[in-house]
Amino acid sequence: MSKKAKKDFAYHLSRFLSIYLPDQRNVSENTVLSYKDTFKLILMFAKEEKKLLSNQLSISDLTRSFFEEFLLWLKSGRKCGVSTCNQRLGAIRAFFTYLQYEMPEAAMLCQEVLSIRTAKAPEGQLNYLTIDAVKALLAQPDINTKTGRRDAALLSLLYDSGARVQEIADLTIGDVRFRSPATVKLTGKGNKTRIVPLLSGPESLLKAYINDYMPEHINSTHPLFCNRSGEKFTRAGIAYTLKKYADMARNTNPDLIPTKVTPHCLRHSKAMHLLQADVNLIYIRDLLGHSDIKTTEIYARADTILKRQALEKASPLNKPLQYPSWTDDDDLMNWLNSFGKR
Repeated sequence: MSKKAKKDFAYHLSRFLSIYLPDQRNVSENTVLSYKDTFKLILMFAKEEKKLLSNQLSISDLTRSFFEEFLLWLKSGRKCGVSTCNQRLGAIRAFFTYLQYEMPEAAMLCQEVLSIRTAKAPEGQLNYLTIDAVKALLAQPDINTKTGRRDAALLSLLYDSGARVQEIADLTIGDVRFRSPATVKLTGKGNKTRIVPLLSGPESLLKAYINDYMPEHINSTHPLFCNRSGEKFTRAGIAYTLKKYADMARNTNPDLIPTKVTPHCLRHSKAMHLLQADVNLIYIRDLLGHSDIKTTEIYARADTILKRQALEKASPLNKPLQYPSWTDDDDLMNWLNSFGKR
C-alpha cells in the first residue's frame, strides 16, 4: 500500500467533518459531534479487532464486510441497541455518500457500503408520565433555595416546551423573551429554530432563576442554564438533575413515578398530554419541531386512553348488557337475537 493511500482516509474524514457537513450541508454542531463519535468507535474497532492503527487505515480497508463486523462488534461487544447501531450506520452512510463524489474511483466500494441495510428495531412502548406524575416531579425542587429555583425553572421549561434535552442545553439568555407574549426560541435538528410560547408558570420560575444567577453585565449569548461553576449545563447534567428529583418523587409516590425517567420522557409526556386535551396534531408537531407529521402520529397510536374511547364510541355494545337467566332456553335465544342491536 502506498503512503498516499494510507493517508486518504484521514484526509477525506477531516474534510467530511470540518468542511462538508458544517459548510456544505449546514448540519448542526451536535450532528457533527455525533458523526465524530462514530468514527472514533470505528478507529477503536480497527485497532482492537483488525490490528490497524489510525495512520494505517485507508479507504480500501473500509469494505462492506469491515462495517458489518463493526456493527456486530457494537452489538455484541459494546452491548449497543438496534437504534444506536442504526445511528452509527447513518453516519457511515453520510460519509460514503460524500466520498463517492470525492473519489469516483471508489464508486463500487461506496455502493457496497451504502447497500448495508438498517436493522429493524422492535417497536417499544412509549415512555411518558401522567399529569399527576409530572405535578409530583415538578413539586420536588425547593424554590426557597437558589439551586432549587434553578432546577425548578429547568424542569418546568423542559416539560412545558416539549424541548429536546440538547435544545434546552443550547439555550442562551437572548433566546428568552419576557415581553408579552413571552416566548422561548429553540434551535433543533438541522439548526432549525422554532418559537414556543412561555406559559406563566415557567415564565415566573425563569425570572426568579435569572435574577439569582445572571449578573446584569452578562450578554445575551451567555448560556441560560449553568452549573455552580458558571459553565453551560450539559445533557448529562440535565439528565442527572432530572433523575435526582424523579428519585425523590418516587420515594413519596412509588406507584406514580416509573423507575426510569429521562429528559425525552418529559418531551413524550408533554405531547401525550396535549393530545389528550384534544390539541390538533399539527400544533403538536410544530411545538415539538417535527419535520413530518408521521413522527407526531406515534403519540396518537400510543395513547391507550384515546384508543379505548374511540372503540367505545364505535362499538354497538356501548350500553350495559342485560344478561338472561341461562336456565331458560327461550331467554337465551331472545338474548342472542337481540345481541348487537341498539
